[in-house]
Amino acid sequence: MTIIFRSSGEILRFAFLLILMLPSIASAWGPTGHRMVASLADNQVTAKTHAELQRLLGNLGASSLADIANWADAMRSDPAQRELSRATSRLHYVNFSDSRCHYDPARICADGQCVVAAINHYAAVLGDRDAADATRADALRFLVHLVGDAHQPLHAGYRQDRGGNNHQVRVNGKGSNLHAVWDTQVLASRHLRWNEYARRLERPLIVDREMDPIEWAEQSCRITRDDGVYPQGRKIDKAYLDRMRPIAEHQIRLAAKRLADLLDRLLGQRSTKARSIT
Repeated sequence: MTIIFRSSGEILRFAFLLILMLPSIASAWGPTGHRMVASLADNQVTAKTHAELQRLLGNLGASSLADIANWADAMRSDPAQRELSRATSRLHYVNFSDSRCHYDPARICADGQCVVAAINHYAAVLGDRDAADATRADALRFLVHLVGDAHQPLHAGYRQDRGGNNHQVRVNGKGSNLHAVWDTQVLASRHLRWNEYARRLERPLIVDREMDPIEWAEQSCRITRDDGVYPQGRKIDKAYLDRMRPIAEHQIRLAAKRLADLLDRLLGQRSTKARSIT
């Protein structure tokens, strides 16, 4: 097939589309997983929270959390937001120092440049009723995405392989990396559209106690250590995907439950200032 471009603008737009189709080191779960987290959370918030979400989403031309779930990744391909994308690129993950998976902010989150600090920051902005709606709406779309990121185990690992990006594997006879497998392949192996998949996971999830973003990340880190996320060999086969998929699905449901609870705390209160969630 020959593609004929009529202007430099068309070439640029085509290039951006190609970029969107390439695997990215900053994404987690891929578009499917992030939409699932957002949709499941949307269905769990209280009526009061939902009404406030609808008001804020209107500022973004959106009608659901799923509509904004991938914005924090997709903006990398928007020239107008390239600087913001670069400035926030380190907010999608946290690199622990070792297999103890202990969060030491001075060592692993200097200047607040990690997903744990970012969640706390955007939560405070969203919960501030004195802030402009546009500012709070931007905080919302960061928050929806980053809570999902914190629950992707390879966004909170401790190995020196850039969250599995440098851990080379083979999938279906083709070269890939472990991060890309967790971005897309693990969930894609269910062979469902994201909205149907979300409905399959839509059942009550009871958690023992309320946990904060530090504990979310530490828990994700321990998954990479204890649950076989790193395969014995370099081949990713059906057996590996079948073992990892329930773990990924539980993390999706956990992220959704925690996001919904967080939004209820921030938007379902009458106070003008949000309480710290740590």
